[in-house]
Amino acid sequence: MAAVTALRSSCRAAGRLVCIHRVRSCSSIRFIKSKYVCVFDKSALKFSHQQRLFRTSAVSCGQIVQFKLSDIGEGITEVTVKEWYIKEGDSVSQFDSICEVQSDKASVTITSRYDGIIRKLHYNLDEIAYVGKPLVDIEIDASKGVAPEEDVVETPPMSHEEHTHQEIKGHKTLATPAVRRLAMENNIKLSEVVGTGKDNRILKEDILNYLAKQTGAILPPSPKAEIIPPLPKSETVPAAPKDKARKIPVPVSRPVVFSGKDKTEPITGFHKAMVKTMSAALKIPHFGYCDEIDLTQLVQLREELKPLAQIRGVKLSFMPFFIKAASLGLLQYPVLNASLDESCQNVTYKASHNIGVAMDTEQGLIVPNVKNVQVCSVFEIASELNRLQSLGSAGQLGTNDLTGGTFTLSNIGTIGGTYAKPVILPPEVAIGALGKIQVLPRFNGKGEVFKAQIMNVSWSADHRIIDGATMARFSNLWKSYLENPASMLLDLK
Repeated sequence: MAAVTALRSSCRAAGRLVCIHRVRSCSSIRFIKSKYVCVFDKSALKFSHQQRLFRTSAVSCGQIVQFKLSDIGEGITEVTVKEWYIKEGDSVSQFDSICEVQSDKASVTITSRYDGIIRKLHYNLDEIAYVGKPLVDIEIDASKGVAPEEDVVETPPMSHEEHTHQEIKGHKTLATPAVRRLAMENNIKLSEVVGTGKDNRILKEDILNYLAKQTGAILPPSPKAEIIPPLPKSETVPAAPKDKARKIPVPVSRPVVFSGKDKTEPITGFHKAMVKTMSAALKIPHFGYCDEIDLTQLVQLREELKPLAQIRGVKLSFMPFFIKAASLGLLQYPVLNASLDESCQNVTYKASHNIGVAMDTEQGLIVPNVKNVQVCSVFEIASELNRLQSLGSAGQLGTNDLTGGTFTLSNIGTIGGTYAKPVILPPEVAIGALGKIQVLPRFNGKGEVFKAQIMNVSWSADHRIIDGATMARFSNLWKSYLENPASMLLDLK
């Protein structure tokens, strides 16, 4: 009987044993692995209570997400950090601007994918950032959870599939929630926006470009026609034009510092692109051709159309006429809208007339292009030029605007000069440089002197596939359209 009592007592004591078969690591706290830890009553309760406290503190800790620089496209592997919009310790929300980076093709604003606090900036200004490498570390609320595609830095570190802020899966129309919110705030249907991202993904830039086209009076399809009221008279009257010929160049007012030391700087951004392009252009045998154009009738036509374009919210310059006349000429001479492969064995005739316009900006020379000029009106070309010029001045042109050109015009006359020797932009095969418009005396058919608006043009062509006669005939056709602008009506589509 005494033996049975002792056995029951020992069984009750064994029932109070706490057996721990496995342990977990929470944040930086790790428990020592053991098969069995035997404690009694109060001690066991105390140990279990401490373990619950540790688990609670782990949930309250934030997770650090390594926000990586995503693939910008066009084979770009590195960019230069031009400006930070945040600093360490700042709070950010989705779609907030983080920084502006510049490649050799375009400037891009990087936006946040998360809500959280910036903990680390991985680059200083003007440093080179690499695609796929961390850009910033963002601390997010761990209780909200993180998508499995994201990289989370923990202790111990956890390996996850790489994710970029431009990739969101599972939507019929590919766009981030932030882009969808921007579209909703501006009453834009995503189905009407053309995405330029990977797999036709709609980016912030696409929404902004769509809005810019709206302000340029190119309206999206709508069942109700929208009437744009005329601007007040005080706004429609342009400022008195200044005589460009009498302008005196003013030197840039910067203090001149003579340090006596040489300075070496890396070539970055658009200057780096110029190095690559001009080095490739050196391999092309250039053929030059120059002529003068009498723009007297075109000057009068533009003065008549300027107020109408201004009422519709567009500034009308001479360039839309030059571009449209070039497109009409390319329809007759498609070899000027072609490209030659590296082995010089095949010529590709481009179906689209994506005509580039050289622009002088603070970032350097850029050449955005107007897409599909062959199906655009003069007004639509002017509207698109307004958009490109606005974005170019702000350094916000996208990669899509700067690539895909098939033919180029450079209006060097806006700065000065009569003739130029333009350099072809590979893989294109022709380029034109436009001089300034001058009032000069000319003779009419009766031998009488009259005042004419004269502009000079300088063409360069790839002499491997374009002969001088073809270049001259194209120039003559382009010239006839501009000297008799009414003749363009016969060929406009």
